[in-house]
Amino acid sequence: MARPEPVTGPTAERRLRVVSGEVYADWDAIYQDNVTWLYRLMFAKVGNRADAEDLTAEVFVAALRPLRVSASIGEVRAYLRATARTVLAAHWRHYAGRQVTTIDDDIADRNDAEVPVSDAPAHALAVLDRLPDRYRRILELRFLDARSVREAAAELGVTVTNAKVLQHRALKLAAQLSEEGGR
Repeated sequence: MARPEPVTGPTAERRLRVVSGEVYADWDAIYQDNVTWLYRLMFAKVGNRADAEDLTAEVFVAALRPLRVSASIGEVRAYLRATARTVLAAHWRHYAGRQVTTIDDDIADRNDAEVPVSDAPAHALAVLDRLPDRYRRILELRFLDARSVREAAAELGVTVTNAKVLQHRALKLAAQLSEEGGR
């Protein structure tokens, strides 16, 4: 049987990698080995602990049924990255009206000292500062103070429906300002 020629040219970057034959013992081993890098990835993308925890859990729940425990460690990590990309896309599409799905493939291989600290909180505050007062206030109440829509509406002296509209418009404008700011 002839050996395949090495890939060269523009497709060289898309080369397949050899995956080791090592497998996880069970689902607990999969979770324990991957939860830290997956949480850090989510935190770097969303910038807050609560959403990062929820999204990390959502990735594992989504992967639970289709992912085989007998898959190699590399295959499991690749599948979790792909699932994380899908979960993040759905999260941003729902909350900001835009899709953010870029994930560094090497995040699983970084040690603790190499994982960058998120600049998301500072960026969020900079975007909030550029919003009109009512838009900024609804977002502060809802996301920074963790108030319900009803509580935020009462604080602002508007109806619940109006608070929902304000929040929707504020998120759309914040997303637009964020893109203009180079994110």
